[in-house]
Amino acid sequence: MLEKKDLNTNFDFTTDTPFFWDKFWDNKMGHVFVDPDKYSTTLKYYHQILWSKQLPCGDFLDLQIGTKTEYLTWKNFRFGSDSLSTSFRYKKYEYMITKLMNSLPNYKTFIENYTHLSYTIGGFIIFPKKRWSINQARGCNPYIIDRFDLTLDCIRKYYNNENSPLFATLKNNKNFFDLFIDFQGFVDFFFLQDLVSNDYNTVIFWLGNGINEKYPFPKTVDEYLLWINNQLTFIDKRNKRIANYIK
Repeated sequence: MLEKKDLNTNFDFTTDTPFFWDKFWDNKMGHVFVDPDKYSTTLKYYHQILWSKQLPCGDFLDLQIGTKTEYLTWKNFRFGSDSLSTSFRYKKYEYMITKLMNSLPNYKTFIENYTHLSYTIGGFIIFPKKRWSINQARGCNPYIIDRFDLTLDCIRKYYNNENSPLFATLKNNKNFFDLFIDFQGFVDFFFLQDLVSNDYNTVIFWLGNGINEKYPFPKTVDEYLLWINNQLTFIDKRNKRIANYIK
């Protein structure tokens, strides 16, 4: 049984996910066929240990490993794992990935390094699992396209009662967000301080200025590389915060 002192922020959950790399390069862009969010046993235990702690509301989040299809549970909540990073390696963005391949002679090494680093605990969070979950909504919304920086800004706006592309979904999870009292409580609980300003009033975007536009993908190879670098820099800083907490 793992304990908090056993957590290793350098642990790569692809190594604990059966067959993760076996078919990864069957798709020329590189594709995750077996998701650590679902199949890494170590990631599940890391989530359970890391987030079982005092909540800003005063309650104690005591996560339990679920049975059968349940991932983690507490009281009436069901939680699932969600990755904070994305590299947009899918069909509708293939044109840019193709440009990236042509500019990087070591594309496969680049993607594999990104994958190893982004699949450490600093690259994951938990959200409630329910019909049309936060995870699903942020992945499908054309104004968010799975970007966690934009997702976090929507959460900031939710606490300020401001409209956003995810407002309805976040409001449907009011009982979850009430646990953290306010935006600062949410950010501090999940070690997201390096993605917000010192006063918690603004989100630091990994790309662009956060103004709503449909499909806010990186538009050039340079922007794509900046996007990847900013995500990995954040994950590294978050891992260090988590490591300090473990100590």
